[in-house]
Amino acid sequence: MLIPAVFLSLCPSHQVWSTMQKYSKKGIRMDKKSSIAVLGTFDTKGEEHSFLKDCIEQRGLRTLTIHVGTKRPASCTVGFDLFTSLKEKGILQDGQDRDEMIQTMMEEAGKFVKELVDQGEISGIVSAGGGSGTHLCTGIMRMLPLGIPKVMLSTVASRDMSHVVGTKDITMMHSVADILGINSILGRMLDKAAAAICGMAQSTWTPDKNRQRIALSFFGFITQAAEQIKELLENKGYEVVTFHANGTGGTAMEELALEGFFDGILDLATHELVDDLMEGYCSGIWPRRFENIPDVPRLIVPGGLDCAVLEFDRYTVPEQYKDRKIFFYDFRSAIRLNKKETSIIAQQLSEKLNRAKKDVTVLIPMKGWSVADSIDGPLYDPEMNALFIKIFKENLSNTIIVKEENFHINDLSFAKSAVDIMVQMIAEKKRKA
Repeated sequence: MLIPAVFLSLCPSHQVWSTMQKYSKKGIRMDKKSSIAVLGTFDTKGEEHSFLKDCIEQRGLRTLTIHVGTKRPASCTVGFDLFTSLKEKGILQDGQDRDEMIQTMMEEAGKFVKELVDQGEISGIVSAGGGSGTHLCTGIMRMLPLGIPKVMLSTVASRDMSHVVGTKDITMMHSVADILGINSILGRMLDKAAAAICGMAQSTWTPDKNRQRIALSFFGFITQAAEQIKELLENKGYEVVTFHANGTGGTAMEELALEGFFDGILDLATHELVDDLMEGYCSGIWPRRFENIPDVPRLIVPGGLDCAVLEFDRYTVPEQYKDRKIFFYDFRSAIRLNKKETSIIAQQLSEKLNRAKKDVTVLIPMKGWSVADSIDGPLYDPEMNALFIKIFKENLSNTIIVKEENFHINDLSFAKSAVDIMVQMIAEKKRKA
């Protein structure tokens, strides 16, 4: 078994040696598909995590148990007792407040587990916990890359988990019963969690690594544009990865771009910026959305910047919006932005894009930015779009190229133009490399 450097720095020498003996005496060399990390607070929930470990091993997979509790050493034998290791190194100290200890453990354990992943020692991670355990262990899971299976059996999984899952591929399972001893309910749920992580870890599909990848954001009001752009790019040999611009989607797209997943970004649906301002349906974007992007070509389109999507229907229109142009959609409706809101969005987007290093182009469809912002649509207001463009250009750096096309965003001709520009930007970037 390969022992990462982080093992030597965080784990007592007897633990490293015992772990090496555990596998070497059987003549086994671990590979990238051989171990599931059982992560948890083994000080208070040792019995439950040991049961989870046994359920995994009964299915033929190996495990590495990692104690991340902050109260005391593990109550049972574990592969790695990070509480003891961090105490010995003075990283965790007596007298620290509980929240500080949890944050410290999360950060240190996150680095520890990530190195295990980078070394190829684990092929999945699973945990079980209540409120604190869920917070701690999902915090560690969020530090791991896309594709490493992550399963959290939690007593609070039926609550709003948006802050827990964030932009990561974490699978949440509701424990239903509390996690306190093995019984006919919890035992069944722990076994299901074990089955889930084992199945995920044994998946075999791999993508085509030879195709260049382009990220594409979209949402319902510009679906036609997204479908056309996707088809045109795929016909040119690109792989297109789409992201629903629902607050989390755009942020996830940018985080994956920072990890080097994409050769270009076609940000078709910048609508999230509006809903974040108006506390709409697609709000909750990362504070640095549109800013912290790697050195890849980016084409920005004002898709959906004409409106805010709010949760009301034609029978429940809030009083403050009764004088607005409204597009009734389903349980959600879209309101046309007023002059003040339009001005704020124009300035916000320009200021964000000004922080970009290079390789940014803005493409504006002059005949409308959503299905409702068309000549016969309920939100059509070319004067408001013109106000946005004016303020946006006034505040935008002169190093950023702005192009205008006399099409609607959902026109095929606009899709072709966007694709041509994106392809040219990627080719130019490749020539300069």
